[in-house]
Amino acid sequence: MSENSTGQRLAGRTLMMSGGSRGIGLAIGLAAAREGANVVLLAKTDVPDPRLPGTVHTAAAEIEEAGGQALAVVGDVRDEASVEAAVAAAVERFGGIDICLNNASAIALDSTETLPVKRFDLMTQIQLRGTYLLTRACLPHLRAGTNPHILSLSPPLNMNPAWLGKHPAYMLAKYGMSLLTLGWAAEYADDGIAANCLWPETLIATAAVQNLLGGDAAIEKARSPQIVADAAIEVLTRPSREYTGQTLLDVDVLRAAGVSDFAAYGGTGDLEYDIFVDAPR
Repeated sequence: MSENSTGQRLAGRTLMMSGGSRGIGLAIGLAAAREGANVVLLAKTDVPDPRLPGTVHTAAAEIEEAGGQALAVVGDVRDEASVEAAVAAAVERFGGIDICLNNASAIALDSTETLPVKRFDLMTQIQLRGTYLLTRACLPHLRAGTNPHILSLSPPLNMNPAWLGKHPAYMLAKYGMSLLTLGWAAEYADDGIAANCLWPETLIATAAVQNLLGGDAAIEKARSPQIVADAAIEVLTRPSREYTGQTLLDVDVLRAAGVSDFAAYGGTGDLEYDIFVDAPR
């Protein structure tokens, strides 16, 4: 893997991401930019939402301010033509794609009888169909890419009945992302394309957590998105033929990279473990 004279670990590489207007996706985009990457964002957020900060355009501007090159593409990861157009735009602008990052996701934690079917459809279409469409469109370019990686922000397959029964629809959508990714790790091993999953150990301080999982009290128990971003960079800079087929927690990735103190990532109260992560006994 090449670095430029400043030691940037993703110099000259192009990252194609679904979502990324805010939260963890934006943090990863910014971290990749600081490492010299070109970042392409495919998101629906063309205009501001009063409930949520940021659009695909403001995210691209932040990424360029961080030192990277950015391309904002307004589109829907659920739509095949939209995805193909975004990938074509990335290749036209930057000459190829080296990283496919499946970040876009919808969350609804209702029980089976209370979850509206339209929310079930939304989660499965974004998490499963969207992940499949974007990765599928990127694969021919990844095969020709530099140290190619697929990274999905999805959890370890925790079969603890407590998690299986808590919110089965969301569980299906997120575990489905992980299963697809592990499938690609096996399918494309001979091509040297890595495919891994990354998930936070604790809640992460995002608008979704604040709005859906407990407001300011939840934020006090959450770490910064930067911890996932730093872990993502570690994954994406590993040799793709050697580091694949794993479901990873951010803290485990960082510990393997020599980080032992996570205080800088925040959380002023007792940290709360994220969905699908068992607390230590």
